[in-house]
Amino acid sequence: MTYIIGEIGQNHNGSVDIAKAIIDVVTRPVYDKLFGKKLPRMDAVKLTKRDLEHELSASQMARPYNSPHSFGKTYGEHRKYLELDNAQHFECYQYAKEKGLDFVETLCAIGCLSILDYFTPDKLKVASRDLTNLPLLDALAQTKIPIIVSTGMAREKDLDEALAIITKHHEQISILHCVSQYPAEYENVNLRTIPYLKRKYPQYTIGYSDHTVGIATPVAAVAMGAEIIEKHITLDRQMRGTDQSGSLEIDGIYRMVRDIRNLELSFGTEEIKMEAATKEAREKLERSIATLKSLPEGHILTEEDVHLLSPGDGFQWSQRTEIIGKKLKNAMPKDEIIYQENLQ
Repeated sequence: MTYIIGEIGQNHNGSVDIAKAIIDVVTRPVYDKLFGKKLPRMDAVKLTKRDLEHELSASQMARPYNSPHSFGKTYGEHRKYLELDNAQHFECYQYAKEKGLDFVETLCAIGCLSILDYFTPDKLKVASRDLTNLPLLDALAQTKIPIIVSTGMAREKDLDEALAIITKHHEQISILHCVSQYPAEYENVNLRTIPYLKRKYPQYTIGYSDHTVGIATPVAAVAMGAEIIEKHITLDRQMRGTDQSGSLEIDGIYRMVRDIRNLELSFGTEEIKMEAATKEAREKLERSIATLKSLPEGHILTEEDVHLLSPGDGFQWSQRTEIIGKKLKNAMPKDEIIYQENLQ
C-alpha cells in the first residue's frame, strides 16, 4: 500500500492550533461512496524544523520582506514567526500519534536534532536543497532513524554521494523523485524518473514528492510505481503563506487519498481472467446462437438458420458445431436463443 504523507511544512502559519486542525482533516474517514467501501486514510503528516542561526546569510535575514505572504518586516522576522519550537513540535507529534498517524520531520540543520530530546520521529526527511549538505546527512543518519531524501534539486551524482554518506550508518532509505518548482509545470514533472529510480536503486523505497496543482500527478505516480507520495496540505489555499496556493485543501486531500486507494485496488495480477463480478454482465451482454427465422419442429439446423443475440447464456459461436446438423425438438420462433433443451 502506498505510504501517503501530508506535508504541513509551515502551512500552520506559526500556530499549533492550525497544525492540529490540519491533522484533524487528515484523520477523517475516506470512503468510496459509489461502492460503499471505507478506504485507508493518509499514513503520516510532516512538519519542518529550521535552525534560524544556520539558515541564511545575515544580509538575507535582514532584508525587507514586503510580500503579501510576509509575517514580519524582514525575512528573518518572517521566518521566526513561522517557526515552532521543539515543545510545540512535540505537541503536534503527540496529537498526530493519538490520531494513529506517523509523524515525519524535515530537519534543516544539525542543531535541529535537539528535537530528539523531546521525541523520536517515525522518519526524517531531507529537503531537496540539503541533499548536498553532507555534514547534515551524516548527523541525521547517525540517529539510525529511517531517512527520506528528495531529489528535487539534485543531479544523479549528488544523490549517489548522499546515499554513500547515509549508508555508512544504515540503509533504511527512501528516495522521492521531486521537481523543486512551486507550483511545478506538468511538462517538467518527468514521472518516468520513478521507474528509472526503481531499476537503479532496487534496494530502496522509491516515491514521489509532488508540487503540481491538483491530484492527477500523484495518482499517476502511484500507477508508475511510486510507493510513497508526499503532498503539501492546508486548510485553505487562500491563507497567507507561499506554500498555501500549491497545497491541497480539505476536499483535495480527500479526493487524492480516495483515488490512490482505489487505484491500488485496481492493480490486480498479471493475467487475463474473468472476475466474479463480471460474470453477471457477461451473461447479460454477451451473445449466444439464436434463430434467424422461425423454424419448425424436427428442422435440421444449418449456419444459415442462426445468428448471434444477447443474452450470453447459450451456445457461443465457437460452439456452433455442437448444434449445426442437430434436429430441433420443438418449433422455435425467430430471434430466440437456442439452448441444449431445444435439441434432440
